[in-house]
Order: sequence, then structure tokens, then C-alpha cells
Amino acid sequence: MVAGFDKYFQIAPCFRDEDARADRSPGEFYQLDFEMSFVTQEDVFQAIEPVLAGVFEEFANGKRVTKAGAFPRIPYAESIAKYGSDKPDLRNPLVLADVSEHFRGGGFGLFAKILDKAGNAVWAVPAPSGGSRAFCDKMNSWAQSEGQPGLGYIFWRDGEEGGAGPIAKNIGPEKANAIRDQLGLKVGDAAFFVAGDPKVFYKFAGLARNKVADELNLADKDQFAFCWIVDFPMYEWSEEEKKIDFSHNPFSMPNFDHEEFLKLDPADRETIEAITAFQYDIVCNGVELSSGAIRNHKPEIMIKAFDLAGYPQSVVEEKFGGMLNAFRFGAPPHGGSAPGVDRIVMLLAGVDNIREVIVFPFNQQAQDLMMNAPGEVTPKQLKELHIRVVEPPKG
Repeated sequence: MVAGFDKYFQIAPCFRDEDARADRSPGEFYQLDFEMSFVTQEDVFQAIEPVLAGVFEEFANGKRVTKAGAFPRIPYAESIAKYGSDKPDLRNPLVLADVSEHFRGGGFGLFAKILDKAGNAVWAVPAPSGGSRAFCDKMNSWAQSEGQPGLGYIFWRDGEEGGAGPIAKNIGPEKANAIRDQLGLKVGDAAFFVAGDPKVFYKFAGLARNKVADELNLADKDQFAFCWIVDFPMYEWSEEEKKIDFSHNPFSMPNFDHEEFLKLDPADRETIEAITAFQYDIVCNGVELSSGAIRNHKPEIMIKAFDLAGYPQSVVEEKFGGMLNAFRFGAPPHGGSAPGVDRIVMLLAGVDNIREVIVFPFNQQAQDLMMNAPGEVTPKQLKELHIRVVEPPKG
């Protein structure tokens, strides 16, 4: 964009040096990379939605596909609160809910004590048709297998319309039924509870949401459900370093008035942590297909953005001087995205692991078993590069 291109796209081979997981293979992968000048976030959405919808409609084998122009836009904070994930699977109809008010001030002592601490909450996972002790015990055992102490629950059944289970007995039928009404449940249903600091437990709440839907066959798997996750936080508090740091992409444009942004005090933690960025992800069936952003093309905004995260201008000039100097000559507002081709093929092929659609995939240790690579490095090669290997202590 700095060179004067108005727009471009490419199917680009890339190299990933990250840990493997089901939707991420180390080594080479492919992206449909595109970028455009003088665009807004919405322009990017309108450019790529017809491409993705069209590809999936052609190869979906009759499954429904979210129509171009109708991809939901879900703010990051809303996605975490409703789905316990920034990659929500919208085939799953369950929505998490904050039910803290029903537990404040006593009744169930454990939750009441947790709620005494500012910022803590109790979230509920609704479970339509899950209203049996057998199912609740099964979910509790699953939670323990996930490293949790357990999973609190209430279930409603004939003869115990006021709620059954230890929590219901502690809080009484009035509060139990208030929870049932809030969640839109009925006799024959259940609700599970996760309590503590949402920043700590939200991922587990999201896992529980998916587990309930899978166990009760609630998800409509006959579709490809797309959405955009928008308004990612620009900054977060690093407990390890005791300072503000970047949350995601440091080179995206802050979603904040530029003049006011330049005036921000680095000590104003509350305001800084509330700043969102023009960053967005495309998600389909719980898989992140792409990240993207409107770029921070203004040198003074970029320097200030890094300053708020504790990086002085000298560091920014040293690390990113080439980019800053290019921007100083005048760069247009620009943005784009890069959907992963391998992940698209994985979804269309109906497999759960990306290695199934890669011709010569690396294993979990990033080894190519066909080529027997990487090989051992000889002491002579290490010496030439002035590299010394320090073995980890044994035992």
C-alpha cells in the first residue's frame, strides 16, 4: 500500500513457527491474502463475504451457508460473555448468562463468598432436556476430568418444579425458578454454573457450553455458520510484568479519537484497557479462518500506541524504523485480511484435524517424517555460527 498499490490479492504460501493443534499445522500453509487502500472495516467485510460464501455454497454438499452480507458482527466482549470464546460455534444455540444476582447475599454460601470479591461472577450454562441427575452427574465428572473441582447444577423435573440438586436446596425454589425464567428453561431442563473471575473461567464456560450441546444433540450440524468477531481489545494488563501491554495486533488502528488518543496518560489504566481496535476475525463453525485489521498508518499514532504499552520511541524506531519511515512519506489508510486456505478445505472436507488435508503434514513435534527432517546439527555447523547448545537439566 505504501508503494502505491490500490489493492492486491494473492494465494500466498506462509510459514508458521507455532505449536500444532487441530486447526493449526506447523510449517507451510496457504492464505488468500488481500489488502486495499482507502477502506474501512466494513469495506473489507463486503469484499470477502461473497468470496467465502460462494466457495462454501459451491462445495457444501447441500449444507446451509450464511449468506454474504448477513455474517453477524459480534463484539469480542459480547462473544466472550455469550459463548465463552472468541471463536464461537453458532451452530450451537446455547447462550451463557450472568446469574450472579440470584446468588448474592447468601443462600448458597460458596457462590455468595466468591461474589464478595469485586469483579467475580456466576455464569450459567443452560441445558434444555438435560434435567436428570444422571446427566448432571455426567457433566460434573466431565468437569473434574478437565481439571475443575466440579460443576454446580440445578435441574427441574416433575414433582420438583422448584429445582432439584444441592444448589436448589440452598437457594430455595423462588431463586431457582428466577434462574429458570432468566434462562428460558422449563421442567425437564437443567442449568450448570461456573463461578469466579470471568477472565479466568470463561474458556471453561465455553467448553461446558459445547459439551452440553454435543451431549444433548442440540447443535444444528447441517450448516456452515459464519460470523465476524470485532472490537478486539487493543490492550490488556500483564499480571506477569505488572504493566499494560498489547492484547492482539499492535499495528492495528485504535478505535479511539486520534486527538484524544495522543493526549492519553499512560497511567490512565482504566481508559487504556477499554480501548478497542479495528481488528476482526472471520469464524466459521467455531474455527477461526482469518484475522485482519485496519492498519495503523499514522506514525504519531503508532509511536503513542507503543508508548502506552511501555515501549519508548527509541525502541519503536529501532525495531520498526523502516515501516515508520515509509509511513512518514505518506501512506493511505489500508486494511485487509487473509483467510486460511487449508482451514477452509478442512471444514469443507468435514474433518476435525487440519493434518488430514495437508499432503505432507508435520507431526506434533514439527517433524517431517517422510524427509526425516529436521536432522541433527553437527558441532562443526554450530561452531561456524557461534551457537552453543545448553542441554536442559535432567530429572
